[in-house]
Amino acid sequence: MQAATLKQNPDVATIKNILSEQMDFAAFTSWINPLNFEIQGNVLVLAAQNQFSADYISGVYGALLKNVAASFDLDVKLVVRGTVATKIANDNNVQSYAPVADVAAPVAFDAFVPCEENAFVLSAAKKVASGAVAFSPLFIYGPAGCGKTLLAECIKSQAQNVVMMTGGQFVAEFTRALRNHNVFAFKDYCRNCDTFILDDVQALGGKTATMEEFLQLIMDLRAMGKNVVLTSSVAPSALSGFDRRAQSLLASGLVADVVAPNTNVKRVMLLRAGVKADVADVIAKRVACNGHMICGVVNKMKAYAELMGSTVSLDVAERLLADTLEKFKTPISMVKSMAEKLGVSYDAICSAGRAKSLVLARQIIMVVLKNATQLSLAEIGTYVGNRDHASVLYAIKQIEKLKQSDLMLSAQIEELIADCR
Repeated sequence: MQAATLKQNPDVATIKNILSEQMDFAAFTSWINPLNFEIQGNVLVLAAQNQFSADYISGVYGALLKNVAASFDLDVKLVVRGTVATKIANDNNVQSYAPVADVAAPVAFDAFVPCEENAFVLSAAKKVASGAVAFSPLFIYGPAGCGKTLLAECIKSQAQNVVMMTGGQFVAEFTRALRNHNVFAFKDYCRNCDTFILDDVQALGGKTATMEEFLQLIMDLRAMGKNVVLTSSVAPSALSGFDRRAQSLLASGLVADVVAPNTNVKRVMLLRAGVKADVADVIAKRVACNGHMICGVVNKMKAYAELMGSTVSLDVAERLLADTLEKFKTPISMVKSMAEKLGVSYDAICSAGRAKSLVLARQIIMVVLKNATQLSLAEIGTYVGNRDHASVLYAIKQIEKLKQSDLMLSAQIEELIADCR
């Protein structure tokens, strides 16, 4: 009886209500609710904002729409707004979205210099660039300067039909689309691709509306068999401003970390940039493990060679990069640095003084040298006032006893060890 009543009195509100009950809330809100519903005779006409949306809805939700319409003895017709004479409850009938122009040059995977630890993430990136993969999203994370953005740029250059944004750009563009009333066009732009890349996803943290749109975007792209690549400074579980649902979705594909460049990687990067081998060998050991820093070093050396009209020798490089290169740490420099941090003078450390605070500082320095260097006990003794082997051994045993009951002392020693390594 109720079914017969529905067939005699089809109602748009009732149809939409039934669809909302049979669909995921986010999917209904993103795709079905924005459609213009109109019953023309025995046909339910659904007007989408553009052809992409009409094709997607027809392919993913077509069967559901037909079943629900059939319960009212109606056929379904999907059209694009502006192609039929229907009254649209939206003054933005034909939406358009113009992304920021992309002027970046293509980047090949050869530009990324891998170490053994990064072989896995590099292989995963190449797989994504070659086409559809079983895992999506590919979540790449690591510290600044490790090569996350470079890998993303490589994927963008090698894959087909790619949309790439930074996290900050996504927030800004989504906000602009809301303000300009063309948010549907922005949604379609992000979905009308084979691979979507978002660099620095952590920028979305705490931005609720943008986050919801982004998560729905990922789910829609996955449902369509598209690839998603995300980069971040931290793993999904450590993202700040992301709830557990968001973190679990981001970690549901393949999570791969990128480690900072080691000495060999830095050396290869410098050699590729045209730095002389002897200079590259030294600089690679003394520049920070940061790809951005290495690029800065290369740019500075190239600028010097161009402006001065001469090649950069090792002496020139060390003078030119004095503010960048790490200083070599000698045992004496370590002792002097630790003495300053412990509030005593280097001369006092090397003296025969037996004040309690001085003895403790001297023993701490001996323990740090033992843990942070390859020096023998006898060699350690020579750097703290020519103490003998037995004195150093006694100092180490005394400090080990104190560390068991003094957590602050233990933490202080660990910090000094880290500074000397």
